[in-house]
Amino acid sequence: MRSKGCTLPVIHTFGMAMERSPDTRMFNLTRYFSALSLVLIVLAGGVLGGYFNRFSTHHLISQAEHDNVAMTHFVRNALREEFAAIVALSQAPQDAPGQGVSAKAAELHPRVQALIKNSDVIKVKTYNRNGLTVYSTDQTQLGESVGHKPGFQAAIRGRVASDLKHRDVFNAHDGERAKIDFIASYVPMRDQDGNINGVFEIYREVTALVQRVERTLWQVAIAAAASLALLYLLQLLVVRHAQRILRLQAAELRTSNLELDRRVQERTAALEGEIAERRHAERRLDHLAHHDPLTGLPNRLMFKEHLSQCLSRAARQKSRLAVLFIDLDRFKDVNDTLGHSVGDELLVAVTRRVKTCVRTSDILARQGGDEFICILEDIANQDAVAQVADKLLALFRQPFTVGGNELCLSGSIGICIAPDDGNEVDILVRNADAAMYRAKAQGRNRYHFYTVELTLQAQERMRLETLLRHAIEANELSVHFQPKVDAGDSSLTGAEALLRWNSRELGSVPPSRFITLAEENGLIIELGAWVLREACRQLALWDQDGFFVPRLSVNLSVKQLEHSDFLAQAGDILRASGINPARIEFEITESVIMSVDDSLAVLNRLRALGVTLSVDDFGTGYSSLTYLKVLPLHTIKVDRSFVNGIGVNPGDEAIIRVIVELSHSLGFISVAEGVETSHQAQFLRSIGCDQIQGFFFGKAVTAAEFQAHWQGPGNSRMFPASLSAPAFDSL
Repeated sequence: MRSKGCTLPVIHTFGMAMERSPDTRMFNLTRYFSALSLVLIVLAGGVLGGYFNRFSTHHLISQAEHDNVAMTHFVRNALREEFAAIVALSQAPQDAPGQGVSAKAAELHPRVQALIKNSDVIKVKTYNRNGLTVYSTDQTQLGESVGHKPGFQAAIRGRVASDLKHRDVFNAHDGERAKIDFIASYVPMRDQDGNINGVFEIYREVTALVQRVERTLWQVAIAAAASLALLYLLQLLVVRHAQRILRLQAAELRTSNLELDRRVQERTAALEGEIAERRHAERRLDHLAHHDPLTGLPNRLMFKEHLSQCLSRAARQKSRLAVLFIDLDRFKDVNDTLGHSVGDELLVAVTRRVKTCVRTSDILARQGGDEFICILEDIANQDAVAQVADKLLALFRQPFTVGGNELCLSGSIGICIAPDDGNEVDILVRNADAAMYRAKAQGRNRYHFYTVELTLQAQERMRLETLLRHAIEANELSVHFQPKVDAGDSSLTGAEALLRWNSRELGSVPPSRFITLAEENGLIIELGAWVLREACRQLALWDQDGFFVPRLSVNLSVKQLEHSDFLAQAGDILRASGINPARIEFEITESVIMSVDDSLAVLNRLRALGVTLSVDDFGTGYSSLTYLKVLPLHTIKVDRSFVNGIGVNPGDEAIIRVIVELSHSLGFISVAEGVETSHQAQFLRSIGCDQIQGFFFGKAVTAAEFQAHWQGPGNSRMFPASLSAPAFDSL
């Protein structure tokens, strides 16, 4: 606003100056334009004239050169042997100097003159490869050397070279001519093998063409000069008219300027009030830009500024500071169940409680969502920071009362120390965040100090996630199949589809390394759909080859069951494959069943697709037997941890017996996985287990290897006819 205030007296002074001496201060547009336009028009005319002259000359030379080359071919074709002989003779060492060449040239002369008679060609010359003149219509030039001339050098290298020349006196083949213009062209001569053995120079008179071009140039120059002069006069008239308009406008401007001075003074007074209001609004906007509107805490931007200042201060004072990254555990459940308004009230309540635990000199900020971050300056050691972290965790032991709801909440805290764990803002925040995730991984409601291993693990995790995201399109994933056999006769009863990843960069990556990561970042949705699609496709291909696999098992993740589009996506895949849905078995772990909301309804909708359902790793979870009784299951799989105890731990054997009996009493098929020895297989047969799966009968292999091993008499058995055709009535 100060700059506007400074502008007003300038405007007033300018107006007064114009009122005192309008003519002397007015820019004389006509004078400067007339001089500048004249210079530019003359330059433009000169440039255009020079360009047209060069263009005409170039066109004339090109046309004449083309005619010279054609005439050269005509003369050489008519006298090829004679010219070849004279060139060869000129280079023969036994010939007396010039005698044989002169004699041959004298014999050739009348025949050449007969060929170029009545044409524009006025002279013909021939040179050997050394530049020696071996023939010329001007006999006096025999024996001259032109090897140094650029035209000859170009021709001897295979290029035609031409030039426009003028002579006051010229000795042509038919006599002397005065004041002529001609084009001289050097043309390479080639023998039957295509090698250059000499140069042919031909002169063509173009006096008439040059004179015609000069007349055309003068006509164009006169027309262009007239046009440019007319353009100059028209522009001058327009500028003079504009000059008069400017003078009139200057007079009007002087009057308007006086009125403007008055209005500006009035507006200045009004602006003073607006400036004060704007400054207040700017302060308000600055506060909103640096503070969280919900909690009033500094936001991420202001936190970074504070942390940068604290780091500079700590460096000067050689002190240490701590960054605490606080994340509320399962806060998403509050938003999902009670709504975002209750979630916002809970964040405000948490903020009030946390503020009571930190010093006034400490900085508490909201990082976003349910994440808070705190800076503790001038700390003595890790124990002091741990005491603060313990106090913060203790704040969550008492429930929060929000909107009539009593909510229990916990928090996970990641801690890093500067400068030990870094001395840059982004590095410290990233390290504290990594430590917080480690605290969550260890069970939540605790704190964890940052270690270098966390960064290495985070980098490896990020690298693995990036490679996994590109694995499908890079064709690095495959499905392997492990057989399931009848416990009685060891015939094939089905197979389990297992995902394998062979990375170009990492090599073979075990499922234990990437499946958990895929579940955490959501990639399991895409991977699971891909596995189901590949499994159905392979089952259909086996059917086409006459290899019947009764049932194929596919594992499901809790993320897939929680995804809203999974059921529709699975139905689409089954329909597209054309196979009977009953031949697909979805394997679900006990923990998945217990963690999915309304799992009974979800499993019933799955069962409605026509597929069968299996409980994997049974006996390791905490499912209720009453709940298990009402689930729409088909198969119960005994976990490998119990199978490993056969012959070693009687307790494991007792548990296996109970599970097998339980499955039979509920009408389920029992499957034991992880069978690796004949003793284990024999025990399972003896207690009535229905099916067996494990390395004893085969590892997970590719589709081709699986088919090659199991296709054939005695390796498979027919399945009930009800599974041989699609049955989608329930979809």
